[in-house]
Amino acid sequence: MDTSGKGGTVRHVMTAVNPAWTDVVAFKKPTDEELAHHFLWRIERRLPGPGHLTVFDRSHYEDVLIVRVHRLVPDGAWGARYDEINDFERRLTDAGTVIVKCFLHISYDEQRERLLARLDDPTKHWKFNEADIDERGYWQDYMGAYADVLGRCSTDLAPWHVVPADRKWYRNWAVTRLLLETLEAMDPRYPPSNLDTGALNARLVPPG
Repeated sequence: MDTSGKGGTVRHVMTAVNPAWTDVVAFKKPTDEELAHHFLWRIERRLPGPGHLTVFDRSHYEDVLIVRVHRLVPDGAWGARYDEINDFERRLTDAGTVIVKCFLHISYDEQRERLLARLDDPTKHWKFNEADIDERGYWQDYMGAYADVLGRCSTDLAPWHVVPADRKWYRNWAVTRLLLETLEAMDPRYPPSNLDTGALNARLVPPG
C-alpha cells in the first residue's frame, strides 16, 4: 500500500550490500511496449543473473491488485494470473533462484498520518501524490485483493511474509532479519580460484 515504506525499507536494508552485484528495479505504470506483451514479460527482463541480487519495488503482483481493484482488465484475465504467477515462480526456484516476498502491512490510520506528515513538511512535498488520497477510497477492495494474493500465491517454494509496517524501526528490522536468515541458509561462497598463489607471491618478492 502507498506510504508503507517500500523505498525506505530498501534504503535501510540494502545499505551494507555490495552495489556491484545488486540491482533495485522500481516497476511503474506499464509502458505501451510493456502492455503489448504478456504481463510477466517486463518482470523476466529484470531477473537477476547468477550471483546477483535484485530488489523489486512493486512487481508482477500489481497485475492481480490494481488491475483488479480498478477493473483495468476483465475478471477472467486477472483471475487466471494467480496460477501463472505460481508456475512462473516455480520455474525460477527450480532454476536456483531464491525468492523472498514481503508484504509491508500498514494500517488505514497510519497511512493517513504519513500522508498528513508529507503535506506538513515542504521537503516531502515531492513524495506527495494526490491520487494516493483517491486510492484510500478503495481500501477494502485492496484488502480483499491482498488477501487473495496471500492466500493463493504463498507457496512452499516462494512464501509470502507479512511484515507489520506501522513502526518503521520494526519493519526495517524484520526485513533485514528475514534477508539475513535467507542468505545464511543459502551459504554463498566465493567462486573457486585456479590461482597459483605460491608462484604469484614469488613474483612479488622484492629483488635481492
